[in-house]
Amino acid sequence: MAEQEGEDKMSANFELNATTREVKGTTASRKLRRSGQVPAVVYGAGKKNQRLLLDSNEISYSLGIQAFHSAIVSLNTESGAEQVILREVQMHPYRPLVMHVDFQRVKATEKLHMNVPLHFDGADDAPGVKVDGGILSYLMTEFDITCLPKDLPEYIAIDVSNLGINESIHLSEVTLPEGVEFTATAVHEGDDPTIATITPPKIIEEEEVVEEGEEALGEEAEDAGEEGVAEPADSGTQPAESPAD
Repeated sequence: MAEQEGEDKMSANFELNATTREVKGTTASRKLRRSGQVPAVVYGAGKKNQRLLLDSNEISYSLGIQAFHSAIVSLNTESGAEQVILREVQMHPYRPLVMHVDFQRVKATEKLHMNVPLHFDGADDAPGVKVDGGILSYLMTEFDITCLPKDLPEYIAIDVSNLGINESIHLSEVTLPEGVEFTATAVHEGDDPTIATITPPKIIEEEEVVEEGEEALGEEAEDAGEEGVAEPADSGTQPAESPAD
């Protein structure tokens, strides 16, 4: 396969408003959530951790946008705006309710370690799918990368439009945007993981199995029919003797 070149899709700009959180603890946090606020914390960049409050509707809306999860966010606080990235979100076990959010401050001169999603282009045009009816499978959905904040991509585009049947795209075929590198954990020496592959349709095998099953059932029925044909049984009945005179 031809070498893939990752498109340099820079992160979208997002803003969030936050206020200082004076209280802490489970009971206090529960009351805050009931009032439409979400507890949060921001840390890093050599500064002290800061407890914050977010508007529930605003953070829920932002979390519904995929790009938000790998973007530089301007967090507007009472002490000024800070550049942060989303690090962790705690959700309610069974309700669509944000429980807590963690942000990490970023510095323009310090590299980030992020998981960036993959976007697959040309799936419907791939010959292995369009012509041969193959099944396109995605074995990776994100890359573990490191880069400076200014180089952080919103996503990495992977072109699969030329993939044929039984063909794959591997990690070694991807060229990342300028300034972006794979982390050591993403690439192990000697490994070249598959990102996407097209395999033959399984329906052919299933039809063969069905035909074999029907043939076996027919043979069993024929054998059962032959075994069921038997000679009439001798009843062993003897003519009754005439009663003595």
